[in-house]
Order: sequence, then structure tokens, then C-alpha cells
Amino acid sequence: MKLQKLLSYVRRAVDDYSMIEEGDKIAVGISGGKDSICLLVALKHLQRFYPKRFELEAITVSLGLPGASYDGIQALCNELGVHYTVVETDIGKIIFDERKEKNPCSLCAKMRKGALNDMAEQLGCNKIALGHNKDDVVETFFMSLLYEGRLNCFAPVSFLDRKKLYSIRPLMYVPEWECRSFVNKSDIHIVKNPCLADGNTKRQETKELLAELSLRYDNLQEKVFGAIKRSSLKGWNHEGEPDV
Repeated sequence: MKLQKLLSYVRRAVDDYSMIEEGDKIAVGISGGKDSICLLVALKHLQRFYPKRFELEAITVSLGLPGASYDGIQALCNELGVHYTVVETDIGKIIFDERKEKNPCSLCAKMRKGALNDMAEQLGCNKIALGHNKDDVVETFFMSLLYEGRLNCFAPVSFLDRKKLYSIRPLMYVPEWECRSFVNKSDIHIVKNPCLADGNTKRQETKELLAELSLRYDNLQEKVFGAIKRSSLKGWNHEGEPDV
């Protein structure tokens, strides 16, 4: 995928759901993986021509696990001209060593979000951009159905009342394979996920299930994504209205 196509996806999502307003200061959550890197690059290039002016901050929440190096992300941020902050935490130690969580993903996500939100607030940001892509939307919908027995999915725009922060998801129209293609063709360094549960999660199980179903049902992802957009799920059907 070329940059122009990535920007077209992101611009459409931003416009459809009014994700960016004049004067926004947006914290981009950077895990170091392909999706968050795509998001950072796309928003930086969008910033150059988008009619509404906005600022960017890049933030990584380190889990404190061995093997993670963010030097490549720092170099990319320097190249793009985006201020970069790494938040050092003991989340990995708490989850894997102290609590020995058998299903660590939910708690880890909550703790990472808390640390990200706190730093965004400290930096004076009013919005947080998260790197959820189109596949993530469909997978989250199925995970909610299969594991929780309810119809649910994160919204394109949501409001964190306690922090007075909005979270936005500008990659929501970008298929995962296109994120991977963009990063590979751009020769951008990504950070290997140091998490001990990587590849052994409910999301991975759901991803594999959907891959199997897609062999049997044509355009499955497009059909499910379209159904979500047309549904009454909060924040989805009323384009341009934030989930408050």
C-alpha cells in the first residue's frame, strides 16, 4: 500500500466521524507495531494538508519486559518531527510475576490505557489516537459475541469522562494486510512484541476462526463491518456524533 492510499482511508474515517477539530492536540498511542506506526505516519502527513490544524504527540507505554527497544521509534519520530515520550511501567512484572494472570490481556489493556491516558493528560492532549484497524473492528465484535454473549464493539470516537479525553480510531477503514504492506514497503522498523502472551490470546483465536470462515463465506469481513456500521451500536450509526 502506498502512502496516498493510506491517507485516503484515514481522511475518510476522520471526516466520516468528525475525529479531528481545529486546535486539537492528539496523543498517538505507539506500541511499536505496524498499526501504530501506520497511524503515526498517516496523521503526520495528514497534518500537512488537513484544513483543521492540530498538534501531535507520540506516546509509548513500556511494559517493563526485557527485549523491547524503542530506539527505532525515537528515530522515526525525530524524522517526522513529532515529540516522543516513553512511559516506563512495571505492568509486565505485575501481571506475569506477581499476579500470574492466566488471561492477562484484559488487565494489561486496562493498565496500559490508564498509563497512556495519564501521560496524554500531562502533555495537554485532548484526544488519543489508537491504532485499531478494520480487522480489529470485526474481531472485537466477534470476541464480544463469542466470549461475552453480547453484541458490542468499540466506537470510532469515544469520550473518557474521567479524563475529559476523546479516543479516536483513524485506521478503522484500513485492512490489516494493507498496514503490513505499507510498513514493509516503507522499510520502517517495527518493535517485536515482547509480551509473554503474544500469539496465544483470545484475539488470535478469533483471528484464526475468521480466517477459516472467510474461506467459506465470500467478503465476510466487508459484510460484518458493514453490518456494524449500520447497526445501533453506540457511536457507529450516527456518523459525526461522538460516543459520549
